[in-house]
Amino acid sequence: MYWQTRADDLVVKAMIGLMERNPTLPPERVDDVAIAATTQTGDQGLTLGRTAALLAGLPKTVPGYAIDRMCAGAMTSVTTIAGAIAFGAYDVGIAGGVEHMGRHPMGFDADPNPRFLSEKLVSADALNMGNTAERIHDRFPQLTKERSDRFAMRSQQKAFAAYENGKMQPDLIPIATRNETGWGLATRDETLRPETTMEGLAALKTPFRPHGRVTAGNSSGLNDGATVSIMASADAAKELGLTAKMRMVSFAFAGVEPEIMGIGPVPSTEKALRKAGLTIDDIGLFELNEAFAVQVLSLLDHFGIDDEDPRVNQWGGAIAIGHPLASSGVRLMIQLAAQFAERPDVRYGLTAMCVGLGQGGSVIWENPHYTGKKGKK
Repeated sequence: MYWQTRADDLVVKAMIGLMERNPTLPPERVDDVAIAATTQTGDQGLTLGRTAALLAGLPKTVPGYAIDRMCAGAMTSVTTIAGAIAFGAYDVGIAGGVEHMGRHPMGFDADPNPRFLSEKLVSADALNMGNTAERIHDRFPQLTKERSDRFAMRSQQKAFAAYENGKMQPDLIPIATRNETGWGLATRDETLRPETTMEGLAALKTPFRPHGRVTAGNSSGLNDGATVSIMASADAAKELGLTAKMRMVSFAFAGVEPEIMGIGPVPSTEKALRKAGLTIDDIGLFELNEAFAVQVLSLLDHFGIDDEDPRVNQWGGAIAIGHPLASSGVRLMIQLAAQFAERPDVRYGLTAMCVGLGQGGSVIWENPHYTGKKGKK
């Protein structure tokens, strides 16, 4: 539906909507704008943070920049802005990401250095995300295709139920769309398939390997989207009347073998927990990016969490909603924040994701609504 929509316009519309929903924040108080994109070319290039700020109507005094950490772009925008706030350089910043995978397919026009393969720094599989997911299946035989398919089916069911129950809509910005039949209005994700069955998933082709286990059904979709968020110090939020939805506790990024990049969130989560002085048992809600079902399952198995644990991806994830690479990190935050508001009994939550070329990113958040008691919702 966004085929005729520019990538920068997607993030600009999101920024305008964000500022409109926070009218107590004077635009001139924004200290910086960090916008991520994986393929920074064409309408997704030209220092996106700065160009998006100008196009969104922020004062010319507000600077901006672009970030690239592939799938964790928006997550890195958030942690970078938060780091500047913690250092005392900023009071308020805008952080987000955009990916128009229709206009800019993953890896489009990339030119990997030939040394990667000639010097065997990485396997050829490392440059194809689907192949890296197949390798996780190889390494952990208990992570079967049946488990991946069942996780994928439940993601579709949970995402559809979240929409039906009005959980997603409050955080969406409607955007005008145009196609050959005229104008329309995008108000919800278009990739939901609640009719998904195990039988249907079992029949799908395995494009990355003959008789493989990774399919379009148990992987995230290729789609377009943008996300943005306001980050502020506690003092600035109080001064400006901004309602805090989450408090950042710690974050971490980690590297792993590029050939099995999907296990990256395991060491990054261990590091973030260690930095926070917490254990996995302290985490009451998980928002894990579903790049591939097997990638999420590898983290759950590592930490001894059941595939159907109700704390995990309550409203579905990228298998149902899609994964517009650099924008997904903030989407995880948005869903976690909304769940925090309903769950005053939960103190800590985790957002985590794997990252291409062998990385993982994790952020631990605290619930400002925490009382230790169950909510009424």
